[in-house]
Amino acid sequence: MPDYVAAIDQGTTSTRCMIFDHSGKEVARHQLEHQQILPQAGWVEHNPVEIWERTRAVIQIALGSKGLTDEDIAALGVTNQRETTVVWNKRTGRPYYNAIVWQDTRTDRIASSLDKDERGDIIRRKAGLPPATYFAGGKIQWILENVDGVREAAESGDAIFGTTDSWIVWNLTGGPTGGVHVTDVTNASRTMLMNLETLDWDEELLGFFDIPRQMLPEIRPSSDPSAYGTTVKNGPLGGEIPITGILGDQQAAMVGQVCLDAGEAKNTYGTGNFLLLNTGPELVRSRNGLLTTVCYQFGDQPPAYALEGSIAVTGSAVQWLRDQLRLISNATQVEALAKEVEDNGGVYFVPAFSGLFAPYWRSDARGVIVGLSRFNNSGHIARAALEAICYQSRDVAEAMEKDSGVRLEVLKVDGGITANELCMQIQADVLGVEVSRPVVAETTALGAAYAAGLAVGFWQDTDELRQNWNESKRWQPAWSEEQRETGYAGWRKAVDRTLNWVDVD
Repeated sequence: MPDYVAAIDQGTTSTRCMIFDHSGKEVARHQLEHQQILPQAGWVEHNPVEIWERTRAVIQIALGSKGLTDEDIAALGVTNQRETTVVWNKRTGRPYYNAIVWQDTRTDRIASSLDKDERGDIIRRKAGLPPATYFAGGKIQWILENVDGVREAAESGDAIFGTTDSWIVWNLTGGPTGGVHVTDVTNASRTMLMNLETLDWDEELLGFFDIPRQMLPEIRPSSDPSAYGTTVKNGPLGGEIPITGILGDQQAAMVGQVCLDAGEAKNTYGTGNFLLLNTGPELVRSRNGLLTTVCYQFGDQPPAYALEGSIAVTGSAVQWLRDQLRLISNATQVEALAKEVEDNGGVYFVPAFSGLFAPYWRSDARGVIVGLSRFNNSGHIARAALEAICYQSRDVAEAMEKDSGVRLEVLKVDGGITANELCMQIQADVLGVEVSRPVVAETTALGAAYAAGLAVGFWQDTDELRQNWNESKRWQPAWSEEQRETGYAGWRKAVDRTLNWVDVD
C-alpha cells in the first residue's frame, strides 16, 4: 500500500491539493485562487476552465514539492464548494456558461414562485431544502432558459450538469474521451432534485424545474470501494489513481472532524459558515429554518443525515473589508484592528450581501452597518465583522437546539478563520459554550482524504480516524449571561434592519 492519500479541495475562492499520511498529518499542499466574476449586483460566477487549470497546477506542484509520484498515492478524494453549477458539452468539454456560484441570487424569482404554491412544501419534504437561490436546481433552470442552445443540447444528451466535484472528476478521468459523470449523495442533496429517502433523482422535482434527467450525473456513495474511476496517465497525477471519495465541503469537514456519531456537531469558518449536527440514520425535518441533508454514505452502508445551518457571508465579509472598504490590506490584519477596541462600541454589521440564509431565508435582505456615531472608528467596524460571524452562528445553533433537542456542550471548529483567536474567543462568549480547534484546522481536505482512504483500506475503520484527532486549543466563555443576552438582543435588532430592502416578486 502506498504511503499517502491525496485530496483536492475545490473551494469558493481557491483550489488546493493536500496530501496526508496515515496519521492524518499534512505532508504537502499547494493552493491557488481563482477569479470572482461579478457581472452585476447579486450575480457571482466562476470560470470552470480556470478552476480545472488551477486543479491541474495545484496537484502537480503539491506532488513536486515533496518529490512524490503517482506510485506514492493510494487514492484520491475530492471535496468541493456545493451548489455551484456547471453545465458543459460532454463531447468538447467546453462549458456553455460560467459556473453560477452558490452565493448568486439571480434565481430569486424562480425560488419565490416555487414557494407560492404546494411545490415549495413538496421540495421541503422530499429534498429537505426550502426553495432558495442557494441551491443548484434553479441555477440549472436559469441556464436552460437563458443560454442559447443549451436546452436543445440537454435534450439531445450533449449538455450535462454537475457541481464542481463532477466537473473535476470528469476532467481527471478523461474528459471528452471517457470522463466519468458522477456525483455523491452529499452534493446531490444540495440540488433540490434528489429525494432524501431514495437517494435518487426525483421525477416530480425535476419537473418543477423542467430539467432533462439525462443531464444529471450518477449518484454514488461518498466513499466508494468500487471507485468512481481512475485518473488518466496523461493527467496531472501522471498515473492511474483510483478516485474513491467525494464529499461536499461541509460534509467533508464533518468527516475530517470525525463527527461520525449522532449528536456530534462542527462549525466550519470559510467564505461562509456551516454548522452541522449529525442525526445518524434519522431524517430530522427542520421546523426552524435549517436544512436536512445527507451527512455522508460509506460504501453500501445506510446514509447518515445531518441538520445544517448555512450562513452565506462570514469570512467573505473580512475580504470585503479588505477589498472594497480597504480598511485592511491583508485578511489577517482584522484581528489586530479589532483588538484596538474593547467592544463593538454599539456597532453591528450584518453582511447580508446575498440575502440571509439560515435560519431566516430572506432573499429580500441586504447588508447593513448600524449603530454608528462620531465615537466609532475602524476598530469597531472590524470587531463588528468578527462578531457577525459569531452571532450568525448563534442564530443557527439556537434553531438546531429547537429542532433536535440537543444542546451544544462543546463546539468543534475548523477553517481558516479559526486562526483568528479573538474571533474564536468571541464565539465562545456569544454561544456560552467551549470552542475546540483541532491540530489540523483544514478538515475539509482531510475529510475527503479519509473518505477515499477508507474505501481502499488505507484506514481500516473509523476508529482509526478518531485516533488521529487531536485538539490544538480550547476557548472558555468569558462573558456574563447579561453581556451575552444584551449583545444578542442588539444583533437581532440589526438583523431586522436588513429585511424588506429588495423587492422580490
